[in-house]
Amino acid sequence: MKLPELKIGKLTAKVPIVQGGMAIRLSTARLASAVANEGGIGLIAASGMPFEELRSEIKLARKLSPTGIIGINVMVAAREFKGLVTTAINEEIDLIVAGAGFSRDMFAWGKESGTPIVPIVSSAKLAKIAKSLGAAAIVVEGAEAGGHLGTNRSSREIVPEVRAAVDLPVIGAGGVLHGEDIADMLRLGANGVQMGSRFAASVEANGSDELKKVYLRANKPEDFVVVHSPVGLPGQAIRTPFAEKILLEKAPRPDVCDTCLKKCSHKYCIIRALTRAQQGDVETGLVFSGRRMQEIHDILSVKEIFAYLKREMEAIPE
Repeated sequence: MKLPELKIGKLTAKVPIVQGGMAIRLSTARLASAVANEGGIGLIAASGMPFEELRSEIKLARKLSPTGIIGINVMVAAREFKGLVTTAINEEIDLIVAGAGFSRDMFAWGKESGTPIVPIVSSAKLAKIAKSLGAAAIVVEGAEAGGHLGTNRSSREIVPEVRAAVDLPVIGAGGVLHGEDIADMLRLGANGVQMGSRFAASVEANGSDELKKVYLRANKPEDFVVVHSPVGLPGQAIRTPFAEKILLEKAPRPDVCDTCLKKCSHKYCIIRALTRAQQGDVETGLVFSGRRMQEIHDILSVKEIFAYLKREMEAIPE
């Protein structure tokens, strides 16, 4: 099976693979540019970044991939959501992908600047609303995905419903690791896929070695849990001592609140917990992950991942 191009507005990705935006600081310029250089769409995870840092990451990604497609992923739940989006737009980012909530305002910001806005949704109903507001494409994310979840249904169920509901590019997300998964999504009507877990466990991902070891150690279904995020959404994570505390409602409350989220239960600080894991403290850190991370046994470079996926796709009959 030949990999088709993925067209979003005036953008054309030679390979229909969007690298998931993984915060905090897992997907930065190095990872996003490596994916863009392979013909995919690389995303910088903007949530939790000061504006100046985001500007620097976008500039670095452009330097590392002058002709590739670079976007940002940002949580609508972030208090600085508008500032992060407008900062990226001012830096002439190629596209904005937004999840962990839904914003109607962002479509007007995108229209004003000509920047494609791509919401992450989990239902055909929300996909239709997004289209009416001016979405350039739709990421359809199911329960297999890591991080904040908007549904307990499989993306394999939702993608055909969204495909029937809107005539926009549809990008299937959640549980996409292998060539066969890409082929499945394309058969279901998707125009491309978004992959998070496979790129989280890559050489270029900006996670500590300790964090990447946690990914490789998670090899059984019971190693994965769904925690209640202070954002107000369920989140899929790898079972760690801190995740256990969240499940038991014994996670420590923050002494000082950074007011990083629009709405927060303050049961624990998710930004700090994700940052601790990214920096190597996996005991007191939160490790978001898709449930199929258990199928990943090696930390590969982005180039190796693309070569592997292309080989698998070529072996699949049309």
